[in-house]
Order: sequence, then C-alpha cells, then structure tokens
Amino acid sequence: MNSKMDKSHPQKIKNYIYVAIGSAFGLGLSPFFPGTCGALAGVLSHVMIVLFLPDKMQWPALVAVFVLVCIANNVLTPWAQEYWQCRDPKNFVLDEVAGYLLVPILFRYGQLWKVVLWGFVLFRIFDIFKLIPPARQIDENMHGAWGILLDDLVSAGYAALVMYLIYLIIPEWLASRN
Repeated sequence: MNSKMDKSHPQKIKNYIYVAIGSAFGLGLSPFFPGTCGALAGVLSHVMIVLFLPDKMQWPALVAVFVLVCIANNVLTPWAQEYWQCRDPKNFVLDEVAGYLLVPILFRYGQLWKVVLWGFVLFRIFDIFKLIPPARQIDENMHGAWGILLDDLVSAGYAALVMYLIYLIIPEWLASRN
C-alpha cells in the first residue's frame, strides 16, 4: 500500500468529522444563508428538548447543549480557520447554533412555536445586521474562537431582551393559549 495514502486517510476522516460538526451536520454547507441554515440545528435541539424532556430537565438540558456547542466552537475554530482559509468561515456555524440556543435559555415564557419563531427571527436579524454595539465591534475587532462566538451571543442577548420587552408590554403576544 502507498504510505502517502496511509498518512492522508486519517486526516481525511478527521476533516470529514470536523466539517460535519462545524457545519452543524451539513446545514452550514448550504449555498444560501449558511449561518441561518446552521442556526436551525439550535432550533431543532431546542424543540427536541422541550418535546421530549420533563419541564424540570429542559433548562439544564438547553444549558448543557449550549455549553457543549460553545466548547466545540472554541476547540474547532483553529482547525476551521485553517481548513477554510478564513478568519470567520461562513460554513463554520457553531456560533449560530450557540447563539440561537442562548435565546430560549434567557427567555423562558410562552408557547414553544412562538418562542422558536420570534427567537429565531430576532436572533438572525441582530446577528446579520449587528446594528447595536458591541456586536459589530466584537465581530470586527476580536479574532479567534471567542471573537467568532461572542458577537452571536450578544445578538442572542438582544433578541431575548426584545422578547422580554414585548412580553412585558403585550403579555398575550407569547401567551400559552392555543
């Protein structure tokens, strides 16, 4: 057997696994809106946790998944930057997954579908446009794993804050009624 092929095979497997994880199981490889598609992995995790775990377990499970995604983001960022030859690779979407997951961790009221819909939409608007400081400043000036992650977490915080403000003003907006 060719020794060059033997050495590259484990690297190809490693890259395949890392691409699968870093792209949120392929969602971030979408040619259109990879960050938005990647954030859907966070939505799926949120929905599955709420539908299949008892109420007492939901918040701890969301936090656990969020922490695991943040750790994976920080561990895989150097690899992703080298693999995609970019400071903030668009196909590496663990930051979007973590960002979305932070919204239901911070905002715990209302019907699941309303929280998912408005949390997702508001998070993506804040993440894409980065109009309110410090999201843009973090995105432009902070590099590495924390820079990639923190602007998304700030955007998630803005989304949760808007949801709280609306909930305080119009509580029936997210009410648990059908």
